[in-house]
Amino acid sequence: MSEKEIKKTTEDVVEDAENKEVPTSQINDSENENKDSDDNTINIVSDQLDNDVDDLSNQANIDDKSDEIVQEDVFEKVKVSVEVDSMEEIDEKQLDDLNSGDKEVDDNNFDWDKLDSNDYSEKEWKELEKEYLPTLSSVEDKKVLDGKVVRVTDREVIVDINFKSDGVISRTEFRYNPDLKAGDVVEVLVEKQEDKNGQLILSHRRARVLRAWEKVNTAEDTGEIVEGVIKSRTKGGMIVEVFGIEAFLPGSQIDVKPIRDYDEYVGKKMEFKVLKVNEAFRNVVVSHKALIEADIEEQKKEIMSKLEKGQVLEGIVKNTTSYGVFIDLGGVDGLIHITDLSWGRISHPEEIVTLDEKINVVILDFDEGKKRIQLGLKQLSKHPWDSLDENLKVGDKVKGKVVVVADYGVFVEIQPGIEALLHVSEMSWSTHLRSANDFFKVGDEVETQILTLDKEERKMSLGIKQMQEDPWSVITKKFPVDSKHKVKVINFTNFGIFVELDEGIDGLVHISDLSWTKKIKHPAEFTSVGEFLDVIVLEIDIENRRISLGHKQLQDDPWDTYETLFLEGSIYKGKISEMYDKGALVNLEHDVEGFVPKRFLEKDNGTNAGVGEELDFKVIEFSKENKKILLSHTSIFREEEEKAKKKSARSTKTAVEKIQGRQKKSTLGDLEALSDLKDNIKNEEDEKNS
Repeated sequence: MSEKEIKKTTEDVVEDAENKEVPTSQINDSENENKDSDDNTINIVSDQLDNDVDDLSNQANIDDKSDEIVQEDVFEKVKVSVEVDSMEEIDEKQLDDLNSGDKEVDDNNFDWDKLDSNDYSEKEWKELEKEYLPTLSSVEDKKVLDGKVVRVTDREVIVDINFKSDGVISRTEFRYNPDLKAGDVVEVLVEKQEDKNGQLILSHRRARVLRAWEKVNTAEDTGEIVEGVIKSRTKGGMIVEVFGIEAFLPGSQIDVKPIRDYDEYVGKKMEFKVLKVNEAFRNVVVSHKALIEADIEEQKKEIMSKLEKGQVLEGIVKNTTSYGVFIDLGGVDGLIHITDLSWGRISHPEEIVTLDEKINVVILDFDEGKKRIQLGLKQLSKHPWDSLDENLKVGDKVKGKVVVVADYGVFVEIQPGIEALLHVSEMSWSTHLRSANDFFKVGDEVETQILTLDKEERKMSLGIKQMQEDPWSVITKKFPVDSKHKVKVINFTNFGIFVELDEGIDGLVHISDLSWTKKIKHPAEFTSVGEFLDVIVLEIDIENRRISLGHKQLQDDPWDTYETLFLEGSIYKGKISEMYDKGALVNLEHDVEGFVPKRFLEKDNGTNAGVGEELDFKVIEFSKENKKILLSHTSIFREEEEKAKKKSARSTKTAVEKIQGRQKKSTLGDLEALSDLKDNIKNEEDEKNS
């Protein structure tokens, strides 16, 4: 038998003997048992120890070929067992006293040192204790320590933390580390130093969490770079595992370049900087972009210091927008405005460049303070105006494509990079201008005539109507004055109606030329857009391209007749049609209207006439030139009153003159006659009033 096997057997014997000792608590609880049974228990333990020692001796004798070192070791083990027996014999008397029940034992006063007595003196014991205690770790509950893996099984992991006993941790807590093996150092949390079974309770999972938060907080404070693995996508960014903790990586913090495919980062191991930690809400925000920016900032300074206007550089298309393209020049970005991408007109930069494409660009301008660089692409090619046909001149006809449509006109591309304006006024001979959208749309092919050409300013204007006959050149022949025509109403204004005589020729019918007799407030009261109207040409202004038309002139002027009918002072019956602040409009005979001022609407009973009343009206004024008739109702009865007053005044005056002539010959009878005259006058007035 080998030395290792003999040693193990001896240790097992000692351990079995110690385990078979009766605990003090058990002795205290067995006061009612008899002493003989306890003696038997002690004898059994002693006999067992003797038998074990005999077995060890027999095994040592059997192995004749074992060397002397092994034999000495065996006897040393036996000696230890005998010493254990001696210790038990020393304590036997105390156990007898406990079992006898005659003497009550106080746990506080019990001499445990005597029970655990050994061959060492008190001085030797203290020296040994002084040497041994420092070898043990100071262990506290809820403290994170580093431990060494002693053994790994399918269900458990045994960890040594340099304590009096090893700790056992469930294998499931190391599921993330399938390569765990004996000798590895792992962090553990002391849950409990000793449970009811005397077992040291440890937790690796909780230790990892606590240690991870410590590392994360330290990384935030110190700016330490940490490693993590991107686990998955989430709204607004990615989920990253750092030290076993899930952290949030915003989409804007992944890279300095725009991210087009987030999925390609899933499962990728990267370095990060901790930006924010909120342990209360278990939130951690990290950034990979922050690490890149620190390096790029230095690169920007170096690149900006070497830039020059007109310098040609190679760059990569980083991003496209509706207004231009951002180019990565190797650490610093520059912008190509959409107008600097091509000499021709484009609607979006993607028509010229694609993402991640390598292109050459020229520096147009830069601001070192703001770190802004303006780039150009079209400047690397020859300007299209330089290749324009030298023989091209004003009056030539050219073909092109409509590229832009605006209210004021269209831009026509004559050749790539060369555009000319076709103004809406040059599209038709009509003076009634319309929107360019009524004539053309983007993509239309048109043939035009060059009106102006300035190669130095690189400007050109075009026209279409010049390619057609000017209708105003034959206007007097086609539409002479006093000629009658049926025209289409195309538009209204407050002052009249625009009608179309022919393509490119519009005419105006003034609102005062619509009717001889009616007062029209707005043309919409007379006709509608799109309807046809009979007109007569009144006047033509070729220089200003204007033609005046009339509708009422198709009939004779009735005011020549009205002049003989509506004489001043004549009375006509009329009906009030409308009321105004200053008077009323009255419909008279012969389909004519007259106006009554407000002060002449008073009736004989003191009230004013209203809409719908038919009354007699007196013509107080007639104007053929102004086409106006003024009427009055009040004047009819007021005139009779004035006559009566004048007659009465004349009678009174005659009587007074007669009396004054006889004054010198006045008698009492004359006075009586005068009194009678006054009475007669008064009576006459009373009769009239009644």
